[in-house]
Amino acid sequence: MKKERKKIAILGCGWLGLPLAKSLLSKGYEVKGSTTSESKLEVLKNAGILPYQIQLEEHQIIGNMEDFLKETDVLVIDIPPGLRREISSSSEMTFVNKIKTLIPYIEKSGIQKVIFVSSTSVYGDSFPIVEITEETKPNPDTESGKQLVIAETLLQSNPHFKTTVIHFGGLLGDDRHPIKFLAGKTNVENPDAPINMIQREDCIGIIETLIDKGLRQAQSDNWNETFNAVAPQHPTRKEYYHKKAEILNLPLPTFVENSESIGKIISSKKVETILGYLFQKEI
Repeated sequence: MKKERKKIAILGCGWLGLPLAKSLLSKGYEVKGSTTSESKLEVLKNAGILPYQIQLEEHQIIGNMEDFLKETDVLVIDIPPGLRREISSSSEMTFVNKIKTLIPYIEKSGIQKVIFVSSTSVYGDSFPIVEITEETKPNPDTESGKQLVIAETLLQSNPHFKTTVIHFGGLLGDDRHPIKFLAGKTNVENPDAPINMIQREDCIGIIETLIDKGLRQAQSDNWNETFNAVAPQHPTRKEYYHKKAEILNLPLPTFVENSESIGKIISSKKVETILGYLFQKEI
């Protein structure tokens, strides 16, 4: 008798979601993927992903969300807040409202397992610089970080499904590296702050490990958990960006040296010990 393939739905097949979907397909999962762009539907289809055009808005969802979530074993939510404003009393809860709009659809679908892709921006920078673990209380100092914390709470406190949150650090890939924006810049702040970054391959590996363990174990302890996920290397910003600039033959950024650096060191020990994940790529 043919074994039924497990079904994964990825809400947001972008820079991380699309290669994640392709990797899951290669491991035998059936994958649904959403995009806001009609032109990208063909890209998803050609990759073997069941494509859906879905636009998540504050008070409505445009697209067939019911069918997208139907008969799904795990939902991966990978939609960035897209907020750049600093916290202010007048700021609207745009991203939070989108998650509030999404939640009733998840409840009705009967999905039991959700993975929410979040960010280490939920932890603010500080001086002195301290190590951050999953036990550290979030204290975001950006608008996107603030809304991510609220969204995480909404999802993890919902009794109808279990949500695991992953706080990824700065995302790196062959086509994505911050040195390309910092090269030659002057007065770059926080030269002594530690780097907290992660390669895209490791992001995919961690999500896949979580899905695989969660679906193999009837009573998985890894759901409704929170994991911080950054590479274990934490060089200073000055050391790291100077080295990367030299490797790529780019002009070195110049850092402000006469002020104390603020920052944080994100610990990923829980990913390594609880999930048993070994990071594959250095930053």
